[in-house]
Amino acid sequence: MKLLLTRHGETDWNLQRRIQGSTDTDLNENGRRQALQLSENLLPSENRPHIIYTSGMKRARETARIVSERLGVPCLVHPGLEEMNFGLWEGLTWEQVEERYPEPYQTWIADRRYFCPPEGESYQELLERTVPALQDIVRAEGGSGSDSRILLVTHSSVLISLLSYLNRTPFEEMVKRYKAPNAQVVELDAKWLEE
Repeated sequence: MKLLLTRHGETDWNLQRRIQGSTDTDLNENGRRQALQLSENLLPSENRPHIIYTSGMKRARETARIVSERLGVPCLVHPGLEEMNFGLWEGLTWEQVEERYPEPYQTWIADRRYFCPPEGESYQELLERTVPALQDIVRAEGGSGSDSRILLVTHSSVLISLLSYLNRTPFEEMVKRYKAPNAQVVELDAKWLEE
């Protein structure tokens, strides 16, 4: 089984470099174009997923809907795929966070995996809800040994935390090593979910 993970299309807050987190923002016009291009990239039979699972957030649901309609495959919302909750930092740029919350920001930089932004969640908490959600999806679709291809429409923090976790990259290094451009696919083998 192949898991095709993608970040939602672009939003205005992406353009403004604002932290979205659990704030439920919409795609902008470019984000809709990106979702359509994603569906075109997945159209050939060797790339085409047989089902789409998405975060319940509007930006992910709209991306998934556009791809689902173009490919003619079902789309299901699944809890656990939502973006990390950045608490009081949401709506701010990283520069504003550093200015307004200097001490928590420095602690977060030094300990990304376990430190929670004020009123938010840590990357560890994100993994503790995301990995079981992926395991549920894999089981529902026949297990990792099946030849299924599943598209998962999710968010930047979900993608880079999973990549850090799988590759055993220190979480403090993950933002340097991994990028999650909008509407680009990262392909993973589902077997790691059974380890």
